[in-house]
Amino acid sequence: MKKSFVLEGLDCANCAAKLEDKLNGIKGINEATVNFMTSKVTIEGEDEEFDEVMKRAIDIIKKYEPDAQIKY
Repeated sequence: MKKSFVLEGLDCANCAAKLEDKLNGIKGINEATVNFMTSKVTIEGEDEEFDEVMKRAIDIIKKYEPDAQIKY
């Protein structure tokens, strides 16, 4: 399954790269991309555990970019 969402308030390209690295370290994520220019986050993971993967991904985003707002 693949899902994309907007991350409003992403401050810099370095922050986007850091998030992408942390998201790709989550068990169950096959690929995560964070595009600073479009403020889009795309996560691809296994269908059967995707909801849990998304919860972990959102926790990581909130931890490293607490001022960013996730828009579905």
